[in-house]
Amino acid sequence: MPDNDHVTRGNKRAGRLFHSPEPAPHEPFRDAGRAVDRLCELFERNTAYLREAFARVGRGDLPDGRVRAFYPEVRLRTATHGRLDSRLSYGFVSGPGDYSTTVTRPDLFAGYLREQMSQLIRNHDVPVEIGESTLPIPLHFAYYDGRHVESTIAGRLERPLADVFDLPDLSVMDDAIANGTYEAPAGTPEPLAPFTAPRIDYSLHRLQHYTATAPEHFQNFVIFTNYQFYMDEFCRLARALLASPASGYRAFVEPGNVITLAGDASACAGESPLRLPQMPAYHLVRDDHSGITMVNIGVGPSNAKTITDHIAVLRPHAWLMLGHCAGLRNSQTLGDYVLAHGYVREDHVLDADLPTWVPIPPLAEVQVALEQAVAEVTGYQGYELKRVMRTGTVASIDNRNWELRDHREPVQRFSQSRAIALDMESATIAANGFRFRVPYGTLLCVSDKPLHGELKLPGMATDFYKRQVSQHLEIGILAMEKLRAMPRERLHSRKLRSFAETAFQ
Repeated sequence: MPDNDHVTRGNKRAGRLFHSPEPAPHEPFRDAGRAVDRLCELFERNTAYLREAFARVGRGDLPDGRVRAFYPEVRLRTATHGRLDSRLSYGFVSGPGDYSTTVTRPDLFAGYLREQMSQLIRNHDVPVEIGESTLPIPLHFAYYDGRHVESTIAGRLERPLADVFDLPDLSVMDDAIANGTYEAPAGTPEPLAPFTAPRIDYSLHRLQHYTATAPEHFQNFVIFTNYQFYMDEFCRLARALLASPASGYRAFVEPGNVITLAGDASACAGESPLRLPQMPAYHLVRDDHSGITMVNIGVGPSNAKTITDHIAVLRPHAWLMLGHCAGLRNSQTLGDYVLAHGYVREDHVLDADLPTWVPIPPLAEVQVALEQAVAEVTGYQGYELKRVMRTGTVASIDNRNWELRDHREPVQRFSQSRAIALDMESATIAANGFRFRVPYGTLLCVSDKPLHGELKLPGMATDFYKRQVSQHLEIGILAMEKLRAMPRERLHSRKLRSFAETAFQ
């Protein structure tokens, strides 16, 4: 085993041994930067310990017991209800007590962790404590590249892998904290953050699988769409922005982690995959992660939930849905924009996590940014803007062929809800934004009017697509840049916070 091996006796009846790094007691920090450095030291030490032990097993050096290393942890203890700044929507705990969260990939989340801990130290005038938790790091999560560890030792291990290392455990990576249903067992700390370290690790690995890009390339402003030709246009616009030094973008990343740097038309890293992944992602990168990520989520609410479940752990500052919709009103014209201010949720994928009776409110900051972007790009202002954009309710359903049903029942419901547009993803993305406290918005483009004889058929859509895709995407990028210019404390609205929230945003 490694030189820093620390052997402890486990279950006395079984007489089992546990090989672990030397224990790391908690230390107080009033400097958030130094606290992050300590988290990085502990995480790298403990994951390196697991990787080295696994390499030894691969060479036939099987330990006489289990190998275990633990996630680092942030703790906070406060004895008062007071806090310095009551205007914030995050950065404080709800009352006296002990609070903690496990941490993974502090290198990736360094900026986020510094900000969250700085707010805690400032608001409560107490140090944060950094040390080891009691939650084991699964072997698979010690490897950041998503490798299949079992395949590297297939046929060479005399015991089940689970008898030697901790493996991923779904019981510690659910969404109870974010859903507001978690109840801390008596005598244990309340959570400081919305996700546990294993839950984050799980999503980091799934993001690589679904998007074919590494988590470190994701930016804090995310656009979702449901058509690949939007992605093609994003690539064109991204390269144009990259060529302008004034844009502030320094790189463009495509699936396969293909990286093109500003000022250089040739890719400098990565390799394009033989085929596109299920939900390809493209990243227009800035140094502070304040660039724009765009993901083609494909069709349907299941995909919309899947990708937002995983991107949420990166704690983005905003996400938007830019896609096509069916216009439900005869007064609409193909190419008109729909700015959603309410949602009818008939997608059903979130019913168990966020009941349908929960309203999904419009967020003023996002709505204003989108409306201003439409006005600037189209040239219409004030009342004239109604020529090309309508604000209203969007209905999202899980049946793509809803047109083939008896129209009387769905049309009556759409009319009662005052819906002006119909799609399959927008309500899911907005609802998951509400659920995970990620500011959200929707700007759709009318591509068909099935209730009025204008169906989405290839011959009818070609000219429309060519005309509108570029303008629609230009509006989305401009809206994101407006949100980026907004103070973060204003963007992360208190509308998204419940009665007793975690301190970390």
